Amino acid sequence: MIGQPCPCGTGEVYDACCGPLHRGARQAASALELMRSRYAAYVVGGRVGADYVFRTWHPRTRPDDLSLDHAPAWRGLTIHGYGEDWVEFTAHHADGDLHERSRFLRRAGRWLYLDGEVS
Repeated sequence: MIGQPCPCGTGEVYDACCGPLHRGARQAASALELMRSRYAAYVVGGRVGADYVFRTWHPRTRPDDLSLDHAPAWRGLTIHGYGEDWVEFTAHHADGDLHERSRFLRRAGRWLYLDGEVS
């Protein structure tokens, strides 16, 4: 994805946007940045995407095993609103849309996905 637009929708190239987060070169500075980078990880898929999604999921609520092998073809992200520890968004994919209000928690200086209410 080097040189390509980041799938999170910021308009930046992947390697300057979510790429460093996925590689562990830096941490997300906000819940919104974490949510965008998690969406991008689902788009990127494979081991890189799955490792990042797992690593950024709060241990209390994350599944034991995570595979993105059968994820839908993601087609875009719309942010509806956000606060310090929540983001409401719609993730568009080939089979429809996923609308969620996600909650995040800052733990040991790192933002983590806690859970979400899908509607």
